[in-house]
Amino acid sequence: MEAEFREIDENGSWSAVYQDIRQQSCELPCKVAKLPENKNRNRYRDVSPFDHSRICLQLGTNNYINASLTAVEEAQRHYILTQGPLPNTCGHFWEMVWEQRTRGVVMLNRVIEKGSIKCAQYWPHREERDAIFEDTNFRLTLVSEDIKSYYTVRQLELENLSTRETREILHFHYTTWPDFGVPESPASFLNFLFKVRESGCLNSDQGAVVVHCSAGIGRSGTFCLVDTCLLLMSMRKDPSSVRIRDVLLEMRRHRMGLIQTADQLRFSYLAVIEGAKYIKGDTSLQESWKELSNEEDDPPEFTPPPPLPPPRDPYNGKDEPSFFPENDELIQQMEIRVLGSSQEPEEPELRKRNVAAPQPPPDTRTSSMVMWKSMIKSGELRPNPSSSSSPRIRSCLSQPSSQRKALLCRRPGPRYSPTCACAQHWLSVLTSAIEPISTDVSPSASFWFLTVSPLMSQSGLD
Repeated sequence: MEAEFREIDENGSWSAVYQDIRQQSCELPCKVAKLPENKNRNRYRDVSPFDHSRICLQLGTNNYINASLTAVEEAQRHYILTQGPLPNTCGHFWEMVWEQRTRGVVMLNRVIEKGSIKCAQYWPHREERDAIFEDTNFRLTLVSEDIKSYYTVRQLELENLSTRETREILHFHYTTWPDFGVPESPASFLNFLFKVRESGCLNSDQGAVVVHCSAGIGRSGTFCLVDTCLLLMSMRKDPSSVRIRDVLLEMRRHRMGLIQTADQLRFSYLAVIEGAKYIKGDTSLQESWKELSNEEDDPPEFTPPPPLPPPRDPYNGKDEPSFFPENDELIQQMEIRVLGSSQEPEEPELRKRNVAAPQPPPDTRTSSMVMWKSMIKSGELRPNPSSSSSPRIRSCLSQPSSQRKALLCRRPGPRYSPTCACAQHWLSVLTSAIEPISTDVSPSASFWFLTVSPLMSQSGLD
């Protein structure tokens, strides 16, 4: 396996290998998923469960849920791969967990990623403690929550309100795995995988573990592929007989599209190669994975931002007018996300990688300053009038003209091209630490400035 990995890596042929797997994958019928009454139960209209392996619900008149039973009989491992629940399918999700006698749920995505909703919040917040799903008559209670730097383990109690029976459910939530991407390292991934294994919820005497991301094929496929390959290597007399491509092709007979990118395929090889060392007897590796993963660090959302640099004094203590008024306060960054309503769009979106639209040529300095003057005079930000649709505002904060002191904004998207030209102009002023340039804006007007924040550096200014 290592020799195969090196050969593909040296030849730079991961894309070719991945495309070959896609072409060899079988296309099986998924007629039930395409029925009109099931359209609003699919997150993506091009990701559907095959008819022969789909999970069937037992309550109600409609037994459909976008979930597939993936069985690897040799390894005696069963997974239920499913999409991230929609607002109208959260009750169906927990009904499935109950009916399949599942003890563990593995979640590999965040609820919101890059401003897009990838999954409904199907478990209660810490403040709520419990949630009731009236359509299927289940109550879910959050018992405990153990937050690590890149994953969280929750203990949940699922109660069937019809029978008053309760069961413990473990919720393993990987919080830093990007969509269409790979984890930080094989060590952090394997540390998480072995946490799930140690809980016993993957054992054959338990109901099938539920694994999901957004579509239930990319990150979910990577998790199940690595776990299956390592299990097969531990069971066979000749571990080298396990071929990742063959295992993946077999798993794709149960759910379409498992592993979505060549990078995820390459990472699967890396993780299996690293995990195989532990299987061959190097038990010290598990402690090494834990140390390398830095799981005891604060998670990103709890890490305090670095302190602001001290104010710059271009006049070296002399009493001179300052570009930024002395008593101005920096407006704290806030993020406004449009979570949408519980109503799902009539047509589910396609599951595909979002390729950024090409950026239009930058405006000239004259047009930029005209727009900047207009923004200062009006006291608010406006989207590009030529835009045919309303962009999603990520973070936008303005003050009345009588209180104009500062402006903090984050670029929502390419449709704000005039604003972005201005933002780049002020960004260059701030980041290069040069003297403020003169403009045709009235000196008596209050100045506005743009400050760089971690959120802005993530998305970038195009």
